[in-house]
Amino acid sequence: MHKELSALDVQVLAVSTDSHFVHKVWQAEELSRMVDGGVPFPMLSDAGGKIGRIYGIYDEAGGVDIRGRFLIDPDGIVQAMEVLTPPVGRNIAELIRQVKAFQHVRQTGEATPSGWQPGRTTLKPGPDLVGKVWEVWKTDMAF
Repeated sequence: MHKELSALDVQVLAVSTDSHFVHKVWQAEELSRMVDGGVPFPMLSDAGGKIGRIYGIYDEAGGVDIRGRFLIDPDGIVQAMEVLTPPVGRNIAELIRQVKAFQHVRQTGEATPSGWQPGRTTLKPGPDLVGKVWEVWKTDMAF
């Protein structure tokens, strides 16, 4: 889904405590077999866990970064994060949905409900909305 993320002006970086040598072998022996040409984004080495510590995902006992995903806006502010243990896979469609929602919020100042998709109802926050959220969303919500 890298092409779709790039079209949304998202820069993807993979970071792990593995060395760049391990990344090179993993790309050549594993990733290139799963993705034609291998992953098309940079894989960065966090030897020693400095980046992982900053983001709160470094496992001191194991000496590894725990699998995490961070959405960081153009101002460098973390807008969302998800941390999963290795046995649980990630949902890239949900990542793309969240990117679209954060971009919409940033561009319009509107709020998006849970599960929002482009074209669905949003809210314009303000005093006139207090106590009336249900009226706005009642016909467009899929809980």
